[in-house]
Amino acid sequence: MSQAKGDRRERELVNRLDEAGFAVMRAPASGSATERELPDVLAGDGEVFYAIEAKSSSGNPIYLTGEEVEALIYFARNFGAKPRIGVRFDREDWYFFHPGDLHHTDGGNYRVKKETAIADGTDFDEFVGVSEKVTLDEVGDGGESAGPDPEIVRVLNAVEQGIMDVEEAAELLE
Repeated sequence: MSQAKGDRRERELVNRLDEAGFAVMRAPASGSATERELPDVLAGDGEVFYAIEAKSSSGNPIYLTGEEVEALIYFARNFGAKPRIGVRFDREDWYFFHPGDLHHTDGGNYRVKKETAIADGTDFDEFVGVSEKVTLDEVGDGGESAGPDPEIVRVLNAVEQGIMDVEEAAELLE
């Protein structure tokens, strides 16, 4: 993929996050103009802060080097942000992953396939808090059981997404 298309995708992500109410900035020339490894995008809404490495592809799997992922985690930890990998395939929306959820290759790199992004990634609306993914298991069979308590599911999803830590969740659920 051309650098120009990658830049366009990063600007698209910045604009979408801005429209969703995040304070957001793109790190210009991340990965090239400085010897420091910087994430592509920094975004926060006053409650949650993300350092995002953005990658896009026409349909082929997206690969990240181990160094890219390590640098993202290092920066995010020092900055106080949550590290996320944002991926966008042509004719699809953005999907987000915690680096620990990516497929680790034998060569020490990371890979995201389009099918994996769609099935397992956090979609844009869920990422910005507009909606929540609900699986068929959570919906249940529609019988007497109403399914899991929506408040508990919301708190558990927040922990899973890294938005809330376990101690906060335990306090809320007491």
